[in-house]
Amino acid sequence: MEYLLDTNICIHFFRGKFGVIYKLNSVGLRNCAISEITLAELVYGAENSDNPEKNYGIIEKFINQLTIIPILDSVRIYGKEKSRLRKRGKMISDFDLLIGCTAVEKDLILVTENVKEFKRILNLKIENWIKR
Repeated sequence: MEYLLDTNICIHFFRGKFGVIYKLNSVGLRNCAISEITLAELVYGAENSDNPEKNYGIIEKFINQLTIIPILDSVRIYGKEKSRLRKRGKMISDFDLLIGCTAVEKDLILVTENVKEFKRILNLKIENWIKR
């Protein structure tokens, strides 16, 4: 694995936007993973949608093609980063922090459109595949 996909990248993929499908095809889904936090956010989005069953089907098909990484191993990095960011007054959301710390812990490149927030996490490698 090389990439950890943030929730916004998954959503763009599901919606067929910004050529994410082509980028995923070029790197291969076998080289991509999501955090279990991203899965939770996708499930919440499906439940909140006008057509939950359809969206659950899309999510199920997607997650059957890649790895879902648990957050347990990244908890120590999360604690250190949250403390460091709080002291600097540069907090980010807990879910984003957990996703980013998972990428750091697993030495993966985080693929996100939300570079502004994630770049606050030490030692995080980031790519933005979205061109607006």
